Amino acid sequence: MSFCVACGHQTEQKIPLGDHKSRLVCTHCGHIHYENPKVICGALAIWENKVLLCRRAIEPRYGLWTLPAGYMELFETMEQGAARETREEAEAEVEIEQLYCTYNIPRIGQIYVLFKGILKQGMFGAGEESLECRLFEEHEIPWNELAFPSVEQTLRHYFADRKSGIFPAHLETLGTRLDHTG
Repeated sequence: MSFCVACGHQTEQKIPLGDHKSRLVCTHCGHIHYENPKVICGALAIWENKVLLCRRAIEPRYGLWTLPAGYMELFETMEQGAARETREEAEAEVEIEQLYCTYNIPRIGQIYVLFKGILKQGMFGAGEESLECRLFEEHEIPWNELAFPSVEQTLRHYFADRKSGIFPAHLETLGTRLDHTG
């Protein structure tokens, strides 16, 4: 970003007074331009022991399978974001039951939040960002065609947790130097 969003003047990289990180600061008005992680919200929508997956019609990872999820919008809750993304990508309504999986993905500046929920009436379609949507039983999951490590990890948690009937909240960091899969 070369120009200030507040006044339009040039910015420069520097450490603001009282800070410890280099940031873009306006040379005219002093506005500090913070860069913060993006929040991705989504749903693990379940219907009769099957999970709803969407095959991506957009980049990144065009043609691969994912859970309905996307960037959280201003003025909505994470639950509202998850429900909205499910409507947009799968033309489906989901009844949010619980916060299920949260992933820190620092290497790309994202926080990924997935809620477990029930697919209302088992109804779905394919929104503009999906080539197709489908319900999968565990043995049908296209494990080698999943778009993101967070999707695979969430599905693995779900199928393991389903065996015990207990669905705890999971918090993990993906894509660290020790784990190059994020």
